[in-house]
Amino acid sequence: MDTVAQTIRRTARGGARSLVSAVGQFSAPLRMSPTFIIAGAQRCATTSLYRMLAQHPQVQPPAFNKGIHYFDTAERFRRGPNYYLGHFPLNAGANRTTRITGEGSPYYLFHPLAMERIGAELPNVKLLVLLRDPVERAFSAYKQETKRGFEDLPFQDALNAEAARLLGEEERIVADPNYQSFSHQHHAYVARGRYAPQLERAFSILGRERVMVIDADDFLVPGLPQWQELTEYLGISGWRPADVIRANARPSDAMPDAVRDGLRAQFEEDDVRLAQLLGYVPSWRR
Repeated sequence: MDTVAQTIRRTARGGARSLVSAVGQFSAPLRMSPTFIIAGAQRCATTSLYRMLAQHPQVQPPAFNKGIHYFDTAERFRRGPNYYLGHFPLNAGANRTTRITGEGSPYYLFHPLAMERIGAELPNVKLLVLLRDPVERAFSAYKQETKRGFEDLPFQDALNAEAARLLGEEERIVADPNYQSFSHQHHAYVARGRYAPQLERAFSILGRERVMVIDADDFLVPGLPQWQELTEYLGISGWRPADVIRANARPSDAMPDAVRDGLRAQFEEDDVRLAQLLGYVPSWRR
């Protein structure tokens, strides 16, 4: 249960966000448009990458959270592009050192309408997509949803319930853009780990050249050997953080071997399809 102090701080933050949002919408034409979006996948080190990029001297992040969740939240998307742009910093003009901004909302990759919306409103934005072992991703997502109070089933039961929970939800989102599906967002443990169809959708709408796919386990290693490729892609200097950031780790009991083996087999065909799409074998299948 929250303490009085925690409640006061949360209320104050909410009030500050509302004020900044209102001011931001009014000044939207003067604000920076995002150069990049970290679009997912959920629980694949998106926060780690965001925090490292936010340290870069040429990157100026949004005022509050990494994720604006504009393109995947019906109520927010209805507010329009000025609401979205209002979250970003003011444009300092051409005489200043080149600066970029961006956000990270890891539901975008999985949401059936987000890519289309991004393509329509941000024709030049670059997507960053991180992937990791879908077995580990599923368990990590389950732990997160449980901690947040969005899941009350044991892990195996949640896996067994997933198909029924998601039945018809994607179709309903597409048919009614005002519909927000709780289970599609919070209970897609296996479905979100089927990476190939999500990437294919992003490639077809945005173009392959506007989507950088990052294997998190290859990327987040000492020395960050792939960092230069990322900064060149974003058009910023090769500055790099001093340390690898690993955010939001959730220690827990180990996943039962039988559950792990079952998921590994379940994802086998999906991982083959992913390797064919990317042109290399992902780290978790080597």
